[in-house]
Amino acid sequence: MEFVITGLNPEPFRHLYGLSDADLAGHGGKRYIADQKPGFPDRIEMRDVEIGESLLLVNHVSMAEATPYRASHAIFIREGAEVAYRGDNEVPDVMYNRLLSLRAFDDRGWMLGAEVATGEEIRDVIGRLLSDPLAAYLHAHNAIRGCYSGRIDRKV
Repeated sequence: MEFVITGLNPEPFRHLYGLSDADLAGHGGKRYIADQKPGFPDRIEMRDVEIGESLLLVNHVSMAEATPYRASHAIFIREGAEVAYRGDNEVPDVMYNRLLSLRAFDDRGWMLGAEVATGEEIRDVIGRLLSDPLAAYLHAHNAIRGCYSGRIDRKV
């Protein structure tokens, strides 16, 4: 099963770049400086940032549909990130090296199935979940902290 993994669009976050800590807090966010790698996964570029890079911890609505699966959670974005990751049949290290909860949804936002996987298992789980003809897309979340990790679609 061919697939595409995409990072988040930077547009909804640009207004937060460069804000003072007080103004950022007013938007419910917090600035961090990466002090370890891995440890700070950027959801736009889909990579663990380098030590010393600035990140913003913000809330992200990953599932906006009006179903019981509507979801939001904390995510990190690299301050200044401008280009969303796109990986055709490629699992980025930021996902590959973490235990993921992979969740399949139909086109109305209803969950069809879910599995956990890490490393090489991720590709097999993606294939199984996307083999359901009703599956419109997958969401990946870090299984331990629950943070949204990325979206996975069939490659067309």
